[in-house]
Amino acid sequence: MESPIPTPALDLNEQVLQLRQLARDFEALKARVRDISYTPGTDALRHISPLLLQAQDLTATALVRLKALDNSTYTSVAGSRASLELLASVVSSSSLAATDLAHVVLANPYEGAQFAGYPADGEAVRTARHAEAIPKMRGHLDDAVHQLDLCATGCHYLAHGITEDLATAQEHKPKTVQQTTCPALTPAQYDALAALTSGGRLYESSTRGLGVTRVATVDGTRVSIATFRALARRRLVTTDTSTSLFTGQKITVTDLGQQALAQPRPRTALKTAVAAPPKAALAQGAPVTSHAPDDRVMVSPRYMAGAGAGHRQPFALNLADDLDDVAPVFASPCVPRRAPVPRR
Repeated sequence: MESPIPTPALDLNEQVLQLRQLARDFEALKARVRDISYTPGTDALRHISPLLLQAQDLTATALVRLKALDNSTYTSVAGSRASLELLASVVSSSSLAATDLAHVVLANPYEGAQFAGYPADGEAVRTARHAEAIPKMRGHLDDAVHQLDLCATGCHYLAHGITEDLATAQEHKPKTVQQTTCPALTPAQYDALAALTSGGRLYESSTRGLGVTRVATVDGTRVSIATFRALARRRLVTTDTSTSLFTGQKITVTDLGQQALAQPRPRTALKTAVAAPPKAALAQGAPVTSHAPDDRVMVSPRYMAGAGAGHRQPFALNLADDLDDVAPVFASPCVPRRAPVPRR
């Protein structure tokens, strides 16, 4: 037995748009049926026939929408049963509207010759037949207008209901699921992702015999390799690995990355204050760093403990906005400091 062919996932937002369009089509047909002008007989058949065919087409379209929703993941959303029943009622009302138009065709008095041996209808008989048929035809047309109005209202309600159901389901998702759908970003990651939407490439160059990987953006925004790797781990960007790093691999922002950019830009985290040097170290005459008070610099505790002559300058950690960008920067050796000579 052959396995069933998997059906693609249904875009419920697209279904909402199609239902609203279906509602507008029902409203347009209702207006045509309500404002129809005809003369009983051949003229009535010529005007009513396209209305009947359009009502049948709209019935088929509503049935297709019902089958699509019934075979989609929407059935697992709370409140979907009422939506499916409402759409089924739209199919029924649309079919009844087509039936009412068919009854108009049936009640229409046609001009034709009688059987042989019967006298031909005179003008008085013809007028009487028309007078008898017109109220019946008008009644069926009014019924069709009523059914089409129910169809249009039902489609509008259904589109609004599906939108509300999806919003409610999204609100009740676990936080872990919501984070997987739209991962949280730091300000640096958000800015880097926004810059890469305009285009970028990943390069590797040889410096002092070591391979150095860097990111180049079209608008010139600086993106550190650590930030790029953080975005890649979250599947927000991809690279074209079919080309060499030396020639540059094209960087593309994924659909998940576009969803992350649709969120508001995260606020910059509060900066961490610099820890003051221990009082014991100052009392022993330990040299104080020449750095100005800046919360973007951390001084090595070994240096603050009072490193003597012959030691190297402290190394600093640049605390970037993105924690992934933290990297030690080693300073060059310096001449040891001498104790200050008191003035006489």
